[in-house]
Amino acid sequence: MNRRNFVQTFGTGALLTGVGALPLRALAAEPEILRLTILHTNDVHSRIDPFPMDGSRNQGAGGAARRAAMIKRIRQEQKHVLLLDAGDIFQGTPYFNLYGGELELKLMSEMGYDAATIGNHDFDAGIDGLYKQLPNANFPLINGNYDFSNTVMNGKVIPYKIFKKDQIKIGVLGVGIELDGLVPKTLYKETRYLDPIANANKYAAILKKEEKCDYVICLSHLGYKYQDNTVSDIVLAKSSRDIDLIIGGHTHTFLDEPIVETNVEGSQVLINQVGWAGIILGRLDVFFERNRKGKCVSCQNILVNKAQSK
Repeated sequence: MNRRNFVQTFGTGALLTGVGALPLRALAAEPEILRLTILHTNDVHSRIDPFPMDGSRNQGAGGAARRAAMIKRIRQEQKHVLLLDAGDIFQGTPYFNLYGGELELKLMSEMGYDAATIGNHDFDAGIDGLYKQLPNANFPLINGNYDFSNTVMNGKVIPYKIFKKDQIKIGVLGVGIELDGLVPKTLYKETRYLDPIANANKYAAILKKEEKCDYVICLSHLGYKYQDNTVSDIVLAKSSRDIDLIIGGHTHTFLDEPIVETNVEGSQVLINQVGWAGIILGRLDVFFERNRKGKCVSCQNILVNKAQSK
């Protein structure tokens, strides 16, 4: 799982004829091509240390220090990098029980995360506990379908954020799962759950049509897919407009490579999720033409272990 490669051309305005056959070094060397590297995690669940060497399936994998070293190295190699998280930052090890999420957010800030969305377990110390830890995050929490109007989190969460890399504008929005049934109401209090599909489409339209973003990313803590019609990343992608990439969480799904779905307008949407516990660092490289008529995506999800972090 330490090396996954995926190349896909999008739409009628393909980047170059036969782009899927071109080596990435050729794309990167092309002066009219801009490369955006998207790094992402989900469901890290307070896993600060690597898994112990105890013979288990995940022994030796993960660890915040190793992930930080990998991120630092990639930033040294690539000019334009976005680092994102799809929620469930909290809960899972004694670090959360002892520090209530302080350490997790401080480490993410040190790593230079650009944005994260909110998972259901991020309410495990209550909405007041989440609010208390916000000063430790120097990155925004993004969510467009939780209404925090009557809570301490009112005004502390934004529905989207725009990042500019060279001439390329990237819009990032976020949506979360229904809290009722997953989180006791005493923890999330007066937080209201709004339709994630309607709100994702609303903010994606703002980003793509009004703000003229070249690429729109949805940070989703809905889950990859379910046996029934529960809203998931698959359902969202098929029902979406103006979203190019869904970075998912919640179901701890290890995707070997991104999944491609077709939205309501016939355009393709990528979905990627990298399991849980920081075992994998997701990586997608998006190559844009300078005139932004076409783009190509390559994926290389990376196992976080001792060898990779050197």
